[in-house]
Amino acid sequence: MGTLRKKAPWYAPGLAFECRQCGRCCEGPEEGYVWVSKTEIAAIARYLGTGEEDVRNRYVRRVGRRYSLIEQKESNDCIFLVTNNDGSKKCRIYAVRPQQCRTWPFWPSNLTSPEAWSLAHLRCPGINHGKVHPLEEIEAMQSDTSR
Repeated sequence: MGTLRKKAPWYAPGLAFECRQCGRCCEGPEEGYVWVSKTEIAAIARYLGTGEEDVRNRYVRRVGRRYSLIEQKESNDCIFLVTNNDGSKKCRIYAVRPQQCRTWPFWPSNLTSPEAWSLAHLRCPGINHGKVHPLEEIEAMQSDTSR
């Protein structure tokens, strides 16, 4: 009796992505959750030169047993998405952004099908451009998002 082989995912040849730091993945208008761990809150606090309690009070909300970054009230953009003088946007904490942000766009919802990947590309101009990420790297990011 042979062993059952798992069918390779549609993205087995790899997927191209290069972050253009445009901020579109961080924009509203819909609300969402950007999950942050206690370790990530501590890293954000160190990066901002403030205390963990200050970060929790100013930038984080509790959702059940977890923590999520809050959104800007007027736009539902991530609280750390800032607009530059030229109108471009960037992440204020990009160097220490949460793991959820680091693994974009390789989220399970974007990898369900080529169509889902194409829909994500409508929002994110970095999809299908730049470095091709191999299957092993994508799968490693998948396991990082399921913490």
